[in-house]
Amino acid sequence: MSNTKTFLASAALALGVSASGLAAAADPVKSVVLVHGGFVDGSGWQGVYDQLKADGYEVTIVQNPTTSLADDVAVTKRAIAAASGQVILVGHSYGGVVVSEAGTDPKVAGVVYIAAFAPDAGESVSSLIANPAPGAPVPPILPPVDGFLMLDKAKFAASFAADVKPELASFMADSQVPWGVAALEGKVTEPAWKAKATWYLVATDDKMIPPDAQRFMSQRAGSTVVEVPGSHAIYVSNPGAVSDLIEQAAEAVAKN
Repeated sequence: MSNTKTFLASAALALGVSASGLAAAADPVKSVVLVHGGFVDGSGWQGVYDQLKADGYEVTIVQNPTTSLADDVAVTKRAIAAASGQVILVGHSYGGVVVSEAGTDPKVAGVVYIAAFAPDAGESVSSLIANPAPGAPVPPILPPVDGFLMLDKAKFAASFAADVKPELASFMADSQVPWGVAALEGKVTEPAWKAKATWYLVATDDKMIPPDAQRFMSQRAGSTVVEVPGSHAIYVSNPGAVSDLIEQAAEAVAKN
């Protein structure tokens, strides 16, 4: 054993912990689980995925069905269980509700919200959007059909993806995933942000979740906050800013 290793082992014994325990405490979190929101699927995370993979992270993209909160949490928890080591759990939009509920999992080291709902106990998307502030933009949600919601395709780009390339925004509008009314009504029981460190990216040009509502939720959660110009689809239009915040979270939890 080298002098350095001998010193570390001795120091660890003196502190009542093992040398391997010290090493584990210093290990960076290298697993990231990404959770999409309503009306879209996980493919929108590709830019963020590419950046994280290039920087050495293991990345899992959850394809939650957005049928009910319970179903989406179950899918997300399976992804957390399959990931290597501790996890940074990331949610966009309605995905913030999912990660708030699933993020209490002991493998989750930190939670990152990207222009997302961050509900308190007993809150749901439905309750959070029930009383919009005067003058706030109203998302072009069509009346439910068979218990599912869609956005008006003609207004999708302006409301959801104003800074995304027009051809991609058009594709996103045409490839929408119906969002279950039951998912919007799903209430969080024990929000992860009360027990875990959190980070929040406010999209300052968001027309789906008003920026002021994002600021309120992020402050209430005690999150580390960054504000970035961009639409609700900022994870698509500016994957660099999103991946930077995720990596900041991964580095910060490794130091604690």
